[in-house]
Amino acid sequence: MLAHAFCASTFGVDAHLIDVETNAVNGLPQYFLVGLPDRAISESRDRIEAAVRNSGYEMPRGRITVNLAPANLPKEGSSFDLPIAVGLLAMTGQINSEKLGDTMILGELALDGALRPVKGILPVTVEAKKHGLKQVIVPVANVKEAAVVSGVDVYGFSHLTQVANWLNKVQSAEPVKVDMEALFRHEQLDATLDFSDVRGQENVKRAMEVAAAGNHNILMVGPPGSGKTMIARRLPSILPPLSLDEALETTRIHSVAGMLTNGSSLVVRRPFRSPHHSISDAALVGGGSIPRPGEISLAHNGVLFLDELPEFRKSALEVLRQPLEDGELTLARSRFSVTYPSRIMLVASMNPSPAGDWYDPANPASSTPDEVHRYMGKVSGPLMDRIDIHIEVHKVNFEELSVTTPSEASDAIRERVIRARERQKRRFEKVAQVFNNAQMNTRMVRRACVLDSVGAGLLKKAMNRLRLSARAYDRILKVSRTIADLEESDRIRAHHIAEAVQYRSLDREHL
Repeated sequence: MLAHAFCASTFGVDAHLIDVETNAVNGLPQYFLVGLPDRAISESRDRIEAAVRNSGYEMPRGRITVNLAPANLPKEGSSFDLPIAVGLLAMTGQINSEKLGDTMILGELALDGALRPVKGILPVTVEAKKHGLKQVIVPVANVKEAAVVSGVDVYGFSHLTQVANWLNKVQSAEPVKVDMEALFRHEQLDATLDFSDVRGQENVKRAMEVAAAGNHNILMVGPPGSGKTMIARRLPSILPPLSLDEALETTRIHSVAGMLTNGSSLVVRRPFRSPHHSISDAALVGGGSIPRPGEISLAHNGVLFLDELPEFRKSALEVLRQPLEDGELTLARSRFSVTYPSRIMLVASMNPSPAGDWYDPANPASSTPDEVHRYMGKVSGPLMDRIDIHIEVHKVNFEELSVTTPSEASDAIRERVIRARERQKRRFEKVAQVFNNAQMNTRMVRRACVLDSVGAGLLKKAMNRLRLSARAYDRILKVSRTIADLEESDRIRAHHIAEAVQYRSLDREHL
């Protein structure tokens, strides 16, 4: 007898429909699993047999063949347990196969027949809808994630017997629904991280506001204890909330990576990823025989914070260049390639020298100017070229630390950032894949960043007097456009240029 059940295999952030074909013929007891399964799928036979018998059903006898079609597509994961078990039971008539033609089935089986959660549920549900399937069966822990997709009925079960009873029409169940508007309406920011906690450093907080408004990459340079990490961790509190499309896109990546907690449905806050400087290249960009997303992709639509930037491996830093430029990351293998989205805001920090402080002629223990220069040089020019804002962070004095008046709260800053982003959204509404000032190419910069004679003269004087490099020119224009947007100004004024010039200190040739 032959039976079919549908499931799906994730590939990048997408999924591919898989037809699980089960067949048995008379002969010696043998079990063949074909169709490029990985180790987890190949080991499913013992889990399935134990789950079937412990659930009160009988395993088919004879020569059993399970084919995962299409056979040329690599498959991985434990989500094939349940569809294979259902196919085997349908093949022997223990399960009614009437509903299997329009149902997607996923789940890992425990030895007692209980269903365990699996990853990649969201893209799989999207694939089910794409192919016109009417129902999706998942473990109960994954049901809210799957129910995010409208237009398909999602059922969550906790045991193989419940699935069998529902397919046999012995047990009824109601599809699970998720109120998407309620998820966003009740979205809360982490109240423990607020810019009102930061004492002093007004120039750094202003730079962060400008960076958030234009989605500019930013580098903070300063001694230990000056507040670099504290400020960076509060950046998400002033970023605009995720849109529904951004939330779905971000959730797909986290779902494939298995980063969603049981019972959660959507990533409703912008990601903030802060890998340690000992991270490997593969962990940063992604990897594996079937590549999984790395930290760069997990930070998509959010912030990637690299603390102690020069301490990262040079090879790891260099892989950032393409994602920062293109907004996506392609991982190539001999037989295929996978592309993950990676529109991130890079926030980095570093000490000015190996000793941790700026050069001080009065302090013989401080690093020499040559040591400072070599330490700064650990970050390559091409990577530095992709960072729009450089800001020097100095130690906070006692008077600033002892002030009892709270600083400006994140909510107030966030409102200004949102208004600036809205202006950029209108500016680029007819341009594909451009959403903010940081993504402008040279042609867009020339069109959107027109200077009057005073502004042009000031920029020329700054370039000459401060000996700024040529690569700083476009960066200054982009940042000045963002500063003007924060002031709701259509034109870039001289004071916008003056502020933007301050954010290119590392481009000065004497450093």
